[in-house]
Amino acid sequence: MMAGQLERLQEHMVKLRLFKSRDRLEAVLQQATADELSYADFLDQLLGEEVANKTTKNVTMRTSLAKFPFVKDLESFDFTYQPSIDRKQVETLASCHYIEHGENIVILGPPGVGKTHLAVGLGIRAIEAGYRVLFTTAAAMIATLTKATSEGRLEEKLKFYTVPRLLIIDEIGYLPIDRQGANLFFQLISRRYEKGPMILTSNQSFGAWAEVFGDRVIATAILDRVLHHAITMNIRGNSYRLKDKLKAGLVRPAE
Repeated sequence: MMAGQLERLQEHMVKLRLFKSRDRLEAVLQQATADELSYADFLDQLLGEEVANKTTKNVTMRTSLAKFPFVKDLESFDFTYQPSIDRKQVETLASCHYIEHGENIVILGPPGVGKTHLAVGLGIRAIEAGYRVLFTTAAAMIATLTKATSEGRLEEKLKFYTVPRLLIIDEIGYLPIDRQGANLFFQLISRRYEKGPMILTSNQSFGAWAEVFGDRVIATAILDRVLHHAITMNIRGNSYRLKDKLKAGLVRPAE
């Protein structure tokens, strides 16, 4: 290919925003010539790299927008340390069919057993599948909605938590929720009911949610909507944070 032709092709690629293809064009052309690739195989390789690059950038951007507290995938989860977790179930959930079916995932268990890690890992898989994801703690979400209420922007903030295809609400039950907070939480759950699936994590059993929300009626209404279409995972095990102390015999393992 003549230098002028190469420059014109690169200019076309810039106009089409195929920046990876522009940068790789000359190298791929040389390799295609050496390997005697057909025109179709050459285009397949060049555009395949472009698609892979754009996909990686989009996943990185959406992961940043999700506001995860950390980025840990499911592959880094230690299933051997938590045998109460059905690994096949988690792998099935990682396919993201629950999102299309509008099912919630509720992960219960004591502190430190990996609830947040699982939620983030599933959230990352959802992003890789092309879904928009948002992560928040229950306390942070309620604080945001409470502030929005006082500023007359509640509708705006409810929409903020309703728009993402998958909403992850972490740490339900770690901090007490007053009546106003419980009402705001219920409004959000009602907005997403049968419209947008959620992943919820809690250190409290469902029977204790009446105490968490300070109102049995509101707690029942929340659970009714959350559990109508839901998959529950109950982790019974030891905290990862106590792993070294358990090995040293400094603390007793969970029954």
